[in-house]
Amino acid sequence: MGRSNKTLSVFFEYRPLTDDEQEDYGRTEQQKPQDKLNEKAAQDILKQVQEKVQDPTLKALLENQTERNEQSLLMKHLTRFTRRNTSDFFIHKDLRGFLRRELDFFIKSECLLLDELLAQDGNLTHQHIQRARVVRDIGHKIIDFLSQVEDFQKRLFEKKKFVIRTEYCITIDRVPEALWDEVLQNEAQLAEWRELYALNPQPTKEFLRQHPTLVVDTRYFSEDFKWRLLAHFDDLDDALDGVLIKSENFQALNLLLEKYRGKVKCIYIDPPYNTGSDEFIYKDRYQHSSWLSMMADRFDKARELLSEDGVIFIHIDENEQCRLRMLLGEIFGANYIAPLIWISRSGKGGTAAKIQIVHEHVEMAAKNAGSIRLKPIERVIEGGTYVDEKGPYRRELLRQWGQGVRREDRPSMYFPIPTPFGVDVYPKLPDGSEGRWRFGKKKVTEMLEKGDLDFVKDDATGEITVYRKIRVGQKTMTVPDNLLDDVGTSADGTRDIQALFAEKVYPTCKPVKLGERLIELVSWRKDEVTLTLDFFAGSGTTAHAVINLNRRDGGKRKYILVEMGDWFEMVMLPRIKKVVFCEKWKDGKPNGGNGVSHFLKYFSLEQYEDTLNNLELPREQEGLFALERFGDEYLLRYMLDFETQGSPCLLNLEQFKNPFAYKLKVQEGDEIRERVVDVVETFNYLLGIHVKKVRQFEDNGRPYRAVLGEKDGKRIAIVWRPLNGLNGNKTALRRDQRFIQSTVLPALLGEGKKPDRLLVNGICYVPDAEPIEPEFKRLMMGGAEVQA
Repeated sequence: MGRSNKTLSVFFEYRPLTDDEQEDYGRTEQQKPQDKLNEKAAQDILKQVQEKVQDPTLKALLENQTERNEQSLLMKHLTRFTRRNTSDFFIHKDLRGFLRRELDFFIKSECLLLDELLAQDGNLTHQHIQRARVVRDIGHKIIDFLSQVEDFQKRLFEKKKFVIRTEYCITIDRVPEALWDEVLQNEAQLAEWRELYALNPQPTKEFLRQHPTLVVDTRYFSEDFKWRLLAHFDDLDDALDGVLIKSENFQALNLLLEKYRGKVKCIYIDPPYNTGSDEFIYKDRYQHSSWLSMMADRFDKARELLSEDGVIFIHIDENEQCRLRMLLGEIFGANYIAPLIWISRSGKGGTAAKIQIVHEHVEMAAKNAGSIRLKPIERVIEGGTYVDEKGPYRRELLRQWGQGVRREDRPSMYFPIPTPFGVDVYPKLPDGSEGRWRFGKKKVTEMLEKGDLDFVKDDATGEITVYRKIRVGQKTMTVPDNLLDDVGTSADGTRDIQALFAEKVYPTCKPVKLGERLIELVSWRKDEVTLTLDFFAGSGTTAHAVINLNRRDGGKRKYILVEMGDWFEMVMLPRIKKVVFCEKWKDGKPNGGNGVSHFLKYFSLEQYEDTLNNLELPREQEGLFALERFGDEYLLRYMLDFETQGSPCLLNLEQFKNPFAYKLKVQEGDEIRERVVDVVETFNYLLGIHVKKVRQFEDNGRPYRAVLGEKDGKRIAIVWRPLNGLNGNKTALRRDQRFIQSTVLPALLGEGKKPDRLLVNGICYVPDAEPIEPEFKRLMMGGAEVQA
């Protein structure tokens, strides 16, 4: 507390309760946990004021009751402060329509007074009509003002967000050797290697050759180094193995949509279970509806990202499982697949009065259930239900199941098989259409000659079903079932993270083996490049699982992870750097080689709160004149849209004069700092291009950054540069034109080749060049409807 200005500063931490705190402050019938915490906080604050500040006047003021004589001034402010963090706030999709409907109902039921009308034989009097008209006119003005504010908030929430900073992590084997000296001279990078890998790096190229999976992080290097590194790739997006995004997940999904729509093979998420004690805290009265609203908006986006044969897996426990199942039915319809059962704990802790729950659910749905093909599970037959002269056996349907089961998919697998019943049988699907056998004609003939086929005739229909006989000890590929009892427990997940960091650095982790099983279930073909998305990434288990699978089978799986908490830098990114360097770890140190070559991109996004922090009224003065001229109509309908034009949080075209210095105020921990945003990367995502090349140039002191991308089979070239000295200077513009045509475009496309589309910021003399700014604004502000 400062003596001069009498300001008392009290700092709070917003987090879930620990187990001990849950015991002390858990809910009772009389009181909620937050109310108990507020009372305890008030006692502690007053004690500190008395003992350390020693200001009896301040203490008396804080203890004074408010006018209503209900609570002290201190408790009043504590309650107001905590309510902001424990209450649910929603941005309405159509506030004007909703309030007008409610107003109409109010007028009919409260202003026209139906009982009075009936007493007067239903005759509307002038008094009734006048009263209703006055209420409606006043109500419409209030609604117009409220909806203007709400629609403006909706606009801010839905707009695509700026990329704040883009960096790359790449194993040294992929870094051009021409850059190795700079790496070896970078003390910050060497210090990270010492900390992560328990190594003593030697400043020699031979040391780098001996450790090819050391991870170089571009955040320790200059922008120039980063662009020189990226210049060595002719297909940057293809070279990347993963993307990490620090962001609230709706904002990340919103930005990813244009680039990855229909391209994600697997979504694997572990959202908050909404138990009341995890990191997803709501006011209790709306706990379930708030959780469902949050999930529904994200599932809508996620479904658009899934490929036609894509699958989503969602971890959940009994608290929300039934409601999640209904939500999946709403969004995925008949494409719900199954509830997988994961045995998550050992089962200790039950009592005579309590059954211990030892499992959790993994709900599974698909974009198109008819298109998926899950990996068959290999099993060894240990016993048989049926017996013939060779011994016991089990039956396995000879007709193919899953994807690719129709005759036209594999015509050579459609042929007749003679049966003991004197007729030939063909593969037929349950709907009566032509299917195919699981094996070719040669192998089926061998099975038939060896007596390894079983024929079962339905006496009622005459249908003949063909089975393959699987003997004891033989291996068979079977349809996976829904029990996950051999992939580790929650304790194994904790052990996974402790092995990497020597301590429990994250509250709860799913076992890596479980992630591997589920991801491999849908991405098991080695020749297929697949993408796995996790937008509740936590500690990064999904990336760990993808890396392990590729390490094991040489697959081409890629990943996108989204996480908004401090875990991003503290746990997730270091974890990936560790598992790339070495497969096995013990007590935070490498315990076996088998590292993998790897390349990932990571960046942070502007958030809704950042948008609000950057909200300015550049046209406020003009708004005063508009208010004088247009009066209430301007105030109620147009004020916010007009006066915020040019605000940095929307799009400040003035800052595009130097696109490499576009700045926003960004929340970082407890501070708000001004940061340069990455307009180049932001525009790449807004366009949704597959990035092939990124290059930087300089001409007479003017820097240029250029991108070559592809979308829908068309090549798109994008050129950025500062505009200082160009506007109104024909000589400078002609030089700029020559440089772009003679240097920039040939470097992107090759000599004599032209892009299908060329976008350049600001004025440009290159023929057919389109200005970036209007396209940037159109794409950034074109959001979908959503509840926040």
